[in-house]
Amino acid sequence: MGTYAPLRRVQTRVAEVVLQEANPPSSDEEAPIPFSDLSYNKQYDELFKQQPLPLKQIVPKPNRSAQAQEPGSKKVLFSDVHAIPRKPLFTNREYNEKDKAYIGWMTFVHGLALLAPFTFSWSNLALFGFMYFITGCLGITLSFHRQLAHRSFQTPKWLEYALSYCGVLAVEGDPIEWVSAHRYHHLHCDTPLDPHSPYEGFWWSHMGWLLDNKTTKERVYDQSNAKEMEGQAWYRWIRETYPWHVVAQLVALYAFGGLGGLVWGGALRLVWVYHITWFVNSASHCWGSQSYNTGDLSRNNWWVGILAWGEGWHNNHHAFEFSARHGLEWWQVDMTWYIIRGLQAVGLAKNVKLPTEKQKARLAFPKTATA
Repeated sequence: MGTYAPLRRVQTRVAEVVLQEANPPSSDEEAPIPFSDLSYNKQYDELFKQQPLPLKQIVPKPNRSAQAQEPGSKKVLFSDVHAIPRKPLFTNREYNEKDKAYIGWMTFVHGLALLAPFTFSWSNLALFGFMYFITGCLGITLSFHRQLAHRSFQTPKWLEYALSYCGVLAVEGDPIEWVSAHRYHHLHCDTPLDPHSPYEGFWWSHMGWLLDNKTTKERVYDQSNAKEMEGQAWYRWIRETYPWHVVAQLVALYAFGGLGGLVWGGALRLVWVYHITWFVNSASHCWGSQSYNTGDLSRNNWWVGILAWGEGWHNNHHAFEFSARHGLEWWQVDMTWYIIRGLQAVGLAKNVKLPTEKQKARLAFPKTATA
């Protein structure tokens, strides 16, 4: 997953030619509108005629102006993103067993988190902060995202596996599932093959996609894009035993800190890390600025950058997916990068990837441009 925007533009142009050649007009038909000139809504209609979806095919980015002119499109609040929900979120839809399990789990942890005011103590607050760092920063941001999904640096296997287990404790899915879905997000960012584009609404990009297993599975069904992880016994074992790690964590937290430990170190922390992770998908594709011409909706969002340990510098990240550093300016706080740099300094991280000044200059918007 080491591509960056100029290469993706070439791939996109090739894909557009392939799409047009796959459906050539007859002699008495008008030439089709180029796929890149279509709105997200129209692209969705065309792509979802194909089943299964062509997950390995690069899809041109939709035309933002065409999307804004679509009947029924509405701006996401304080954003220039025009969204049209494509699937009912709660009513008039079927729920499969995985949907019911997800909804049950989310109801449980959000409900249990409401006990936080009644179980507060300074020790519980410290436990919350510790688990927030272990699972959110080391687990999701450093391990699942930068090391496993984008392979932006390498560590000894014992450390890689230890860090990945921190991610397991965040309860966002097993590592293979998480990495595979995230790689599809980058491959198809803000096109109808993206699992969670805000073109289908802010709620969909934030959390709705997780509660509609059928629709999301259509976009991430092939996990062969994470075959290097599939080939490792550790990650297969985590996948096969995943529910037990969730249960064991909750039991351990209760044994350690009683109800307060379960609430603050477990439920409240899980809910906090969930929504921060999801804000990277939603807020950082709707609100903020763009320093680099990526062609998608990714934004640099300062408050997500702080809460998500550096992940909110999202336009930087989408410009240079391979980069271990997301806060590319000195003032862009990126705690995860500081940790990676520390690991590198003591010899525990190697092959740390960063964009060159030439690469940054090639994609940078003129300084006078605004997003």
